[in-house]
Amino acid sequence: PPRLLIDIKQEPPSAHLQNFMQTYNGRILFLSESTGRREALLELLHGIDVYPDKVDNWQQFVQTDSKYGITVYPLTEGLQISQPDISVISESQLYGKQVLQRRRRKKEQRDSDIIIRNLAELTLNAPVVHEDHGVGRYLGLTNIEVGNIEAEFLMLEYAGGDKLYVPVNSLHLISRYTGASPDSAPLHKLGSQQWAKAKRKAAEQVRDVAAELLDIYAKREAKKGYAYHIDDAQYHAFASSFPFEETPDQQTAIDQLIRSMRSDKPMDHLICGDVGFGKTEVAMRAAFIAVQDGKQVAVLCPTTLLTQQHLENFRDRFADWPVKIESLSRFKTAKETKATLEELAKGKIDIIIGTHKLIQKDIKYKQLGLVVIDEEHRFGVRQKEQFKSLRAEVDILTLTATPIPRTLNMAMSGIRDLSIIASPPAKRLAIKTFVSQWDDNLIKEACLREIKRGGQVFFLHNDVETIQKQTQKIADLIPEASVEFAHGQMREKQLETTMSDFYHQRFNILVCTT
Repeated sequence: PPRLLIDIKQEPPSAHLQNFMQTYNGRILFLSESTGRREALLELLHGIDVYPDKVDNWQQFVQTDSKYGITVYPLTEGLQISQPDISVISESQLYGKQVLQRRRRKKEQRDSDIIIRNLAELTLNAPVVHEDHGVGRYLGLTNIEVGNIEAEFLMLEYAGGDKLYVPVNSLHLISRYTGASPDSAPLHKLGSQQWAKAKRKAAEQVRDVAAELLDIYAKREAKKGYAYHIDDAQYHAFASSFPFEETPDQQTAIDQLIRSMRSDKPMDHLICGDVGFGKTEVAMRAAFIAVQDGKQVAVLCPTTLLTQQHLENFRDRFADWPVKIESLSRFKTAKETKATLEELAKGKIDIIIGTHKLIQKDIKYKQLGLVVIDEEHRFGVRQKEQFKSLRAEVDILTLTATPIPRTLNMAMSGIRDLSIIASPPAKRLAIKTFVSQWDDNLIKEACLREIKRGGQVFFLHNDVETIQKQTQKIADLIPEASVEFAHGQMREKQLETTMSDFYHQRFNILVCTT
């Protein structure tokens, strides 16, 4: 029977090998992990005056009369065969098994992790998508005997009660369903053209989007944009009033933006950076350059609350300059909105801040030059369609902390310019995360510590059905605090009012969903 040939302890492997060769009269076959590593192994053997013949496989070595041979075979341990009298020495024994096998073990562990992780993600009766057959429901694992061999299969149920059995080794064909809610997921019928039609339709839509993007960006390249004239003295006065020191990445982004605005090519620039890293200041510099050259600026925000925040921040920053800044939001009366739109059309408003309504066809600008989009991914599909048409006409500046894949892809491929602000501002504190079981005293202490320093608390509770009960529980636990709740199923006006009150510190703990 095979037995372990060499056990490496403290001495170098070559010393063990030489000792073994002095007492062993049979033939020796050396095994290399790969063709690329064979030359390195040969070099090691030549260093101790061993010159093995290269053979393609074990059988070829058995048929030759060579004393020493070498072939490629990933064997972990060495072994000795009595008939014929051959000893097999693996590469792992000569270099040290721990060093060589690390790569293979990592791969094996990674492969098994993927399978276990994906199986763990599948819950009974959950909708799943099979690459070739469409949406079905996962009914669990079952053992089936195929060709006298028992194997494990995933059982999927399709429309009409049809069953599909998928071998576990074909798990890569299965993915989780991410469409509507799991309960209302449509089940496809096996053998029908329903899934093929759905895939074909999706592919056509992808092609349509690609063609549309190509058309928009081709127009942008062909059109001549507006080259801004920058009054250096005024710009430096505005920049020097920035109360903080620019971070290196922030300054680089500003410099890139100025170059883009000076050129006559329509600008489409993406600023990517974490919250609090200074993206808004970059947008304000661009807005200043546009306004000083007689152009209007539109700042688009995904929510009314952000509109209010940006309005206050912009007004503070431009307080020393004759720049008129207004907003459009549901917090304004119909009379105020009408007056704002009239002033916008006459060119009396320099910077307008609001939601996607700012770029609807019924809103007129006298001379729109720059559109700033804050967190584009949070707008809906129809709003993004409106943004696309803008890109061929005016300069676009997009700010985001989490770019959507398509936006990032366009930036990487050169269709859009990209600046990354990765350096944090000076003295910025790192976020600390603590994981703990529910503890009334701990929660009360954490909330009170924040409230007593004048801060506020987001209390995340991702269950709309029990959020009111949870709010009452927090209010009873911390009577010193004023507590409200908010979630996405509330009426929009009510939700915005709650968020506005929280922003203006009318209460200090908000129990909310994501």
